[in-house]
Amino acid sequence: MDFSYEDTLPASPGDVPFRLLTANGVRVVEAGGRRFLEVDDEAIRLLTAEAMRDMAHLLRPGHLQQLRNILDDPEASANDRFVATELLRNANIAAGGVLPGCQ
Repeated sequence: MDFSYEDTLPASPGDVPFRLLTANGVRVVEAGGRRFLEVDDEAIRLLTAEAMRDMAHLLRPGHLQQLRNILDDPEASANDRFVATELLRNANIAAGGVLPGCQ
């Protein structure tokens, strides 16, 4: 069997939207002729808390669009449409921030 390299953690597509939480506590420092990003503990805590909340309650716009596309697909079965509809309803509830997407 020939070896075939596969990237274990491929970079996300370039169309994933990001938002700036804060620039406070984040700076570039130089050492040994190289530049490094230095992040304060509080900035990491904020990023972690927001990331956990977002992962529990939000889906990427691209994923939501894929579910929506199933509803518009003339070749989708009734079951495909039912599942996509329920997943979109669940995403809507989760986006309210009270119940997570896994509810």
